[in-house]
Amino acid sequence: MTTTAPESRGRARRGGLMSSTGLYLATSVAALLFLVPFYLLVRNALSTDPEITGENWKFFPSHIQWGNITEPFEDPTVDFGRSMWNSLVVGVLHTAGTLIVCSLAGYALARIPYRHANKVFYAVLVTLMVPAAVTFVPSFVLVSSLGWVDSYRGLIIPGLFSGFTCFLFRQYFLGFPKELEEAARVDGLGYWGAYWRVVVPNSLNFFAAIATITFISGWNSFLWPLVIGQDPSAWTVQVALSSYMTNQTVNYHLIFMATAISILPLLFVFLFLQRWLVQGIAQTGIKG
Repeated sequence: MTTTAPESRGRARRGGLMSSTGLYLATSVAALLFLVPFYLLVRNALSTDPEITGENWKFFPSHIQWGNITEPFEDPTVDFGRSMWNSLVVGVLHTAGTLIVCSLAGYALARIPYRHANKVFYAVLVTLMVPAAVTFVPSFVLVSSLGWVDSYRGLIIPGLFSGFTCFLFRQYFLGFPKELEEAARVDGLGYWGAYWRVVVPNSLNFFAAIATITFISGWNSFLWPLVIGQDPSAWTVQVALSSYMTNQTVNYHLIFMATAISILPLLFVFLFLQRWLVQGIAQTGIKG
């Protein structure tokens, strides 16, 4: 028995509808699972400690504790506002410095003819295989000898170069249209002029993607700021959050509220740059 064309088209439409429905259902479930931690964060931030640790769980607290919002800033033991400012300064300067250093290095490896360019690139790749714990102590000794402890220089400068970010920039620039750069050289521009006036303005999506990832990484860094920021005035927000947990007490609602406040800049950056983030990652051009 043969199947007519209308029946085939009908089956195809039903199959496509079922496939789309399954995809939307899976996406919705994944989105709900993704939002669960945020729900718990907000719920516990607006609760009292007994409601957080009590046996009778409620979907939302009986009485919302709006006063918890200002409590992190009123705590005399931790200057939470100062730590937020420190994280913002470190995140912005670290992101800007990383973009400048790594983009220049990636552009040089991708475009400037040099017989040892591949060797330099392989050396950069080797740094990705070195565990951070191996370089932690030498880096601290160097920073300490320079007198950069408890300073923005000690928090920012040692992490400006990233081998992985340099690798991503090189791969992206390898796929950048050479015709645009050749036209710039016809106008008398050198490598620096072509990079600054042609490549950068036409690569803002990729720069925005790398900036987003770098800022989030810098904001969430903990171990290095913990060691370098020995004075409370030099603490970043992650170090300040850890101070709420001691051997004697754990202030649960304060931890949750401070955490909720600390992720607001990250949410703003991600929501503002998410379109460029997706486009930039798609343009990395992971190829030889």
